[in-house]
Amino acid sequence: MPDLLVLSGCLLLGLVFGSFANVVIARVPAGGSLHTPPSTCPRCAAPIRPYDNIPVVSWLLLRARCRSCEASISVEYPLVEIACALLFAAIGWRIGLSWALPGFLLFGWLLLVVAVIDVHTRRIPNRLTYPLTPTLLVLLVGAALLEGTPGVALRSLLGGLVAFALLLVLALINPRGMGMGDVKLAAFIGIGLGYLGWGHLWLGLFTGFLGGGVIAGLLVVLRLRSRKDHIPFGPWLSLGALVALLVGQPLIATYLRWAGWT
Repeated sequence: MPDLLVLSGCLLLGLVFGSFANVVIARVPAGGSLHTPPSTCPRCAAPIRPYDNIPVVSWLLLRARCRSCEASISVEYPLVEIACALLFAAIGWRIGLSWALPGFLLFGWLLLVVAVIDVHTRRIPNRLTYPLTPTLLVLLVGAALLEGTPGVALRSLLGGLVAFALLLVLALINPRGMGMGDVKLAAFIGIGLGYLGWGHLWLGLFTGFLGGGVIAGLLVVLRLRSRKDHIPFGPWLSLGALVALLVGQPLIATYLRWAGWT
């Protein structure tokens, strides 16, 4: 069990990176810079002061309104920050203090960000997956080599290739049901879950397809969407991957016992 210091550190780091996640969610889909200009109120363009930019706390103290013009501040901002903090703490609990921890914090952060962006825009930006997929590979391959497990490093690489190839075939067969952004995200997911094991990879993909398929079917049955409507798949891929990461071990063990293989 990881010590309290690791969990506390991951929680605080998650709040900081949750705040940065909000910047990425707002600016990357619009093609904006992550560095300039400084954050401003979208209504009155007043600069956001540093003391008004403290994760969660500032939103509460400001009562969800801009200090200058009193425009409403979306509840999504603190929710993303809280979600990122809890996710980082959960990853710290699952992975512990190890060489692989930075890679899996990146893994969780990107999955959270792309899930929110995909819900808003129905796309997963290449600007995120292109640089962060090889970054994750370097972090996890490096972790495996430092821990003396070169086989894990190879499995992480193969996991990314297998997940990418599988979703690429599905996207070519049914381009309306899956976009190339999902295919590229699958490579990222495959690298992370491949590090943990083949069982985690298959569980993550299965859970993502199951969740996306069930929700899509319900929306069609309830006539909230038609069969021709595009339903974002990125959030379900992300959710499946996080389920496999955080609770994959007991789920896989339970399945193997149920199947009589252990």
